[in-house]
Amino acid sequence: MSGRGLILAIESSCDETAAAVVERGSRTLSSAVASQIATHARYGGVVPELASREHLRAVVPVVRAALAQAGLALDDLDALAVTSGPGLAGALLVGITYAKALAFATGLPLVAVNHLEGHIHAVLLNERESAPELPAQASDPALALVVSGGHTHLYLAQPTANTWRYKLLGRTLDDAAGEAYDKVAKLLGLGYPGGPWIDALAQHGNPRAVPFAFSQIKTKLHLAGKAPRTKAAKTAPIAALNPHFLFSFSGIKTAVLRYVELNNLRPEAEARRAALFTGRDAPARPTLEQALAACTPQTLDLIASFQHAVVGDLMKKTFAAAEALGARRILVTGGVAANRELRSRFSAEAAKRGVSVSFPTLALSTDNAAMIAAAAWPRFLAGEFAPPGLSADPSLALGR
Repeated sequence: MSGRGLILAIESSCDETAAAVVERGSRTLSSAVASQIATHARYGGVVPELASREHLRAVVPVVRAALAQAGLALDDLDALAVTSGPGLAGALLVGITYAKALAFATGLPLVAVNHLEGHIHAVLLNERESAPELPAQASDPALALVVSGGHTHLYLAQPTANTWRYKLLGRTLDDAAGEAYDKVAKLLGLGYPGGPWIDALAQHGNPRAVPFAFSQIKTKLHLAGKAPRTKAAKTAPIAALNPHFLFSFSGIKTAVLRYVELNNLRPEAEARRAALFTGRDAPARPTLEQALAACTPQTLDLIASFQHAVVGDLMKKTFAAAEALGARRILVTGGVAANRELRSRFSAEAAKRGVSVSFPTLALSTDNAAMIAAAAWPRFLAGEFAPPGLSADPSLALGR
């Protein structure tokens, strides 16, 4: 052990195998990521069985790459960390099994980290690396919006002694925001992942051309206070949450489908998919110019309107929660936090309200292991180590 607070973390919750070494939760020494986008792109989404297989192939080389980038050996480390959930069961098990084997072989302590907590610490890690002399507000409570392909959650993050505690304030009832992006992109004949395509093409359309709207989520009287039977209820019951802070993105996805059908845009979408992503003459990775040439003005307006509505709903509920709690600090993180319109509009609204808003770097927005190592550091200091029987928890919740 070095005594420098060096943690090697492994992340394998979905479709990216990652490893990183972070010093004392505040300085990234290395970060290696093996992406599976090419594997899953042909299917328009992540195939769990393929994801597990690719993790098995990549985990050893990725860990070796992270150690080599940092110029370290296993003997130099102080601890190991791994994502224990939520995520795909098979994918999580690859990272957990390898991390437990390393811990057994080296005698290093192992810290289990919630993937959602990792995303929150991606912002905190970026803040610490950008300003080693942290301002006082860095230890203040913060409202955190975690928005990605699998999650849309609102948390109150509170530092307590050497660790952090989280209170769940709101979440999606059905699709996550990033999931809606991917499904709409697939419907329109765009590639996977859909978020970057939607974000890039939305800049070229009229965001008010299609008047999408989100209705207020109401308590279901027939449930008598119980959580509805949704995939969200399984990981975090919503019956006790404020309905003003709940999200739902299945409706706008259906609204886009209805618009496509009513305006006969499906043939155009199929032609676009064939031209850009299939066939012998299709480019391996189409350029923005090629995608723009394949889209009619009506489709670009639809894309821009969809994104404008989704970002607007995220903003409305996040700032409503901040106002209700009196929070002066907002953290926005997760894959969708890389979206340019989201960053621009959140920043403008925060400035107008006199609150601070922080984002991770683009590299830290998507799944990575540096955020897992950063989240593991306070748990390492608190002596919160994983039990020998640690296993994957695909529905692991954060906060109550």
